[in-house]
Amino acid sequence: MKKNLNTLDRVVRIIVALVIAGLFFANIISGTVAIILLAVAAIFILTSFISFCPIYWAIGISSKKKED
Repeated sequence: MKKNLNTLDRVVRIIVALVIAGLFFANIISGTVAIILLAVAAIFILTSFISFCPIYWAIGISSKKKED
């Protein structure tokens, strides 16, 4: 599994996940929408920590600079 996320991409994913969690705990989102967004937030956190996004891999893109 080759890393394909750069630092900025990882930070943005973590911030988005924290915003979603904040909206949930502030009871701004609830129900099915909240469950779906919390799942997305969990995926963002996981992909940020392992620096690998399977969707990027499937499409063939990378936000990480190429290493020679």
